[in-house]
Amino acid sequence: MNIKLARTLIWLLFIGFTSCLLYWMFLGFGRHMHTTGQLAYNVVPFRTIGMYVLYADSFSTRTWIINLFGNIGVFMPYGFLLPYLNRSARRYGTFLLYFGCPLIGLELLQMLLRVGSFDVDDVILNALGASISFVLFAVIGRSLKGRESKRRYKM
Repeated sequence: MNIKLARTLIWLLFIGFTSCLLYWMFLGFGRHMHTTGQLAYNVVPFRTIGMYVLYADSFSTRTWIINLFGNIGVFMPYGFLLPYLNRSARRYGTFLLYFGCPLIGLELLQMLLRVGSFDVDDVILNALGASISFVLFAVIGRSLKGRESKRRYKM
């Protein structure tokens, strides 16, 4: 496949996936804007995660899985997409900046628009998901480079 075509397809995938994610975060799952009441937020790391773990029997399995594993899984594509689309995002610190800053902004926006809450545990779980796939991207990339150099210099 042509490199330019592949890159275009990856950009379309990135834009499409991000659009779906924004829909889920702001409109999906029956969300609607609340015009009254306090802003909802949690800034204590592991408070929400701990609640789901310690009181697992108080939640349905579906709720538990969606809130813990869903928050990890749904952001995993970014660990592949960002480093592929931007070479500087292949360094983990830069990747975290490119991924984390917009993520924190979106969490804050959910709270300010009153369509959800700002929860630092969501940020932690989302970053964990993206980081897991970032590591996989790096391992696969190194493996492919190693194979390519062996093929090139094989006698």
